[in-house]
Amino acid sequence: MQEKKAERAKIFMPFAALKGFEEALREKEKIVVKKRNLSDEEIEILNQRMTQLQKGQMIKIVYFDHGEYLEKQGLVSHIDKVLGNITVVNTNIKFEDISSLEIV
Repeated sequence: MQEKKAERAKIFMPFAALKGFEEALREKEKIVVKKRNLSDEEIEILNQRMTQLQKGQMIKIVYFDHGEYLEKQGLVSHIDKVLGNITVVNTNIKFEDISSLEIV
């Protein structure tokens, strides 16, 4: 009896007929922007904060990625000055893509 109820319940479960359709719609809604150039003052502030940065610190960072600016807050898990990137939690961000950085 229990099996019949479970089978019947499956009939009424939501079904995604077009797999990936909702994700494609979200991508279509995304507004693509150009990467802006930072002013000399913004670059100086960013450089000062980057020199203070240490692994394990909590930061809030705004960076450019694939035509949009994203904001991430989390712990710095890796800093690679040779390759020029920083890893916040598990997101790898190039120094050149950072728009703003705040040590929380």
